[in-house]
Amino acid sequence: MIHNLTSDLESFKSLTFGPGLNILLAEKTAQSTDRQTRNGAGKTSFVELVHFIYGGNAKPDSIFRSDELKPHTFEMQTDISGHTISAARSGTKPARIRLQGETEHWPIKPELDNKTGDLVLSNTNWRADLGALLFDLPTDPEAISRFGPTFRSLFSYFARRQGSGGFVQPTQQSGPQQNWDQQVAISYLLGLDASIAQQFQETRAQESAMAELRKAAKKGDLGEFYGNSADFRTRLAIAETKARQLQKQLAEFNVVPEYASMEQEASEITRSISSINDDNLIDRELVLQLRTALESEEPPAITNVERLYHEAGVVLPEAVGRRFEEVSEFHEAIIRNRQTHLSAEITAAEARIAEREAQRLELDRRRGQLMGILQSGGALEHYSRLQEEAGRTEAKVEALRQQLEIAERIESTKVQLDIERARLQQALQADLHERNDITNDAIVIFEELSTSLYEQAGHLTIAATPNGPTFEVAIDAQRSKGINSMQIFCFDLMLAELTAKRGIGPGFLIHDSHLFDGVDERQVAKALQLGANHAERVGFQYIVTMNSDALPVDGFQDGFDVHQYVNPTRLTDEEETGGLFGLRFG
Repeated sequence: MIHNLTSDLESFKSLTFGPGLNILLAEKTAQSTDRQTRNGAGKTSFVELVHFIYGGNAKPDSIFRSDELKPHTFEMQTDISGHTISAARSGTKPARIRLQGETEHWPIKPELDNKTGDLVLSNTNWRADLGALLFDLPTDPEAISRFGPTFRSLFSYFARRQGSGGFVQPTQQSGPQQNWDQQVAISYLLGLDASIAQQFQETRAQESAMAELRKAAKKGDLGEFYGNSADFRTRLAIAETKARQLQKQLAEFNVVPEYASMEQEASEITRSISSINDDNLIDRELVLQLRTALESEEPPAITNVERLYHEAGVVLPEAVGRRFEEVSEFHEAIIRNRQTHLSAEITAAEARIAEREAQRLELDRRRGQLMGILQSGGALEHYSRLQEEAGRTEAKVEALRQQLEIAERIESTKVQLDIERARLQQALQADLHERNDITNDAIVIFEELSTSLYEQAGHLTIAATPNGPTFEVAIDAQRSKGINSMQIFCFDLMLAELTAKRGIGPGFLIHDSHLFDGVDERQVAKALQLGANHAERVGFQYIVTMNSDALPVDGFQDGFDVHQYVNPTRLTDEEETGGLFGLRFG
C-alpha cells in the first residue's frame, strides 16, 4: 500500500492515500478555456512517478531527468514486507535509492552513507530486494533463470502505463513485452509452474539459434552445396580422398635443385638424337643407292658387235679387231675404277652411320639418366604448387566437416526440440491438472467480476498448447463501448485478488484514466464500485486517476458515495501550477 508521495520540490502537490479505493481527480478551473486540457495535469505523471520510485528505468528522456525536475528528490512511504518504509530517488542520482525504515530482514541490505547518514541501495539491488520481498523472487544470480520472471515485469501488471502500451490487451502490460514474458509472468502471478513457460522459451531460443545456423550455412562459402547431412557426408568423403592423394604425392616428392637445367639438357639431347636419326636415314639411303649402282656396273659386250658385223657379211680388218680389244680394256678399267669409288663411298657412309650410332647411344644413355632423375622428383616450384593445392583441399575438407557437423546438429536438434516441445506440453497439461484449484479460482473470479459489469459473464480460458500456456480473455458485449478496457479491468482485479491471497504483490493496483476512455458512464460507475468493494473485501489498495467530468454521477448502487473515495488533493488544468509538479516543463 502507498501511504504518501512527497518531494523537496516546493510546488509539488503531496499526495496521501488510504486503504481501498482512492480516486485522484483532475479538475477544470473556472478560468480554463476550450484549448486547455487536463491531459497535462499529472494523472499519468503520477503513475510514472510510482514506477520511478519502484525502480523503473530513468533514461535521459525521462521527465525526472528534465532540467526542471532533475535536481529534486521524490519520496514515497509504502508498505514493504509488513513494514512501512520510505524510499526516495532523484533524477540527479537515478542509480541510487535512499531508504528509511526496517530493512534488517532484506536479502540485500542497504549501506550507510557516512556523509548523509542515509541508508542507500543501488537501483539494481533495490529491484532485487523488491522482487524478493514482494514476489518471492530469488536474489542469488545462480538461481535466476535468463527467462525467469523479473520484478519490473510483474510489477507493471499492477501499474499499467499508457505511454508503454499497457492498455492494449489484458495479458500484456506493455507494448514491447514479448509473448514468452507474458506467459512466464502470468503463470507466476496465478501460481502456476512458471518454469514450464521458461523452458518453452528456452526451446524457442534453441530453435532460433538453429535457424541462425541454417542462415549462416547458406550464406557461407559452401552455400551452393548446402543440404542435408547425407549430401555433406558424400562430398566430404570425396574431398578427403583427394586430400590424402595430394599428401601422398607430397610425401614421395623429391625436389631436384637443377630441375630446370636438367629438363633443358634432356630436351636438347632429344633434339640431337632426332638430328642424328635424320642424318643416318640419309646416309642409309645413300648406301642403298650406291650398292645398287655398284651391282649394275658391267663392261661393254664387244663380242656382240663382232657378231653383228659378221652376220651382216662384213669382214672387218685385223686393225679394227685390235681396236675393239683396246676399247674393251679401257671400259673394263673405267668399271673397276667406278666400283672402287662406289665401294669407298659406301664404306665412308657406313662409317658415318656407325659413328653417329655410337654418339646416339651415348646421348640416349645420358637422356635416360636425366629422365630417371626428373621422374623421381620435380622442381621446387612444382612442389610449392602441389603444397598450395593440398592446402586448398584441406581447407575445403575442414569446411565440409564443419558443414556436416552443423547439418547433423540441426537435424538432431530439431528432432530433440520437437520431442522437448511435446514433453513440455505434457508437463504443462499435468501442471494445470494438478493446480486445478488455482485455475478454477482465476476463471471463477474473472467470471464473477465480468458478470458484475455485464449481463453475460466473461470467460478466462487457460490452455496448454505446443507453444506454451495461453490466457485468453473474452466478454460477450461486443456492442458495448470500451469492452477491451473492461477486459483489462477484470483481469487486473483478478490478478490483484489471487496475488493478495498468496501473500505476494505490491499491495495496490493503479489504473490510469486512459483505461476508462470510451467506456460508457454507467459501466465506469459499476467498475469503480466493483473496484472499491473488491479492494475492501480482498484487502488491497485500488488507486484510480480520472478527469472530474468523467467521474460518474449516477449508475452507482444505493448507499455508495463515490466522493468519499476522492483524494483531497486535486489536480487542475491550470498550465503553470495546476499539475502534480506545480510547474510547467518540457
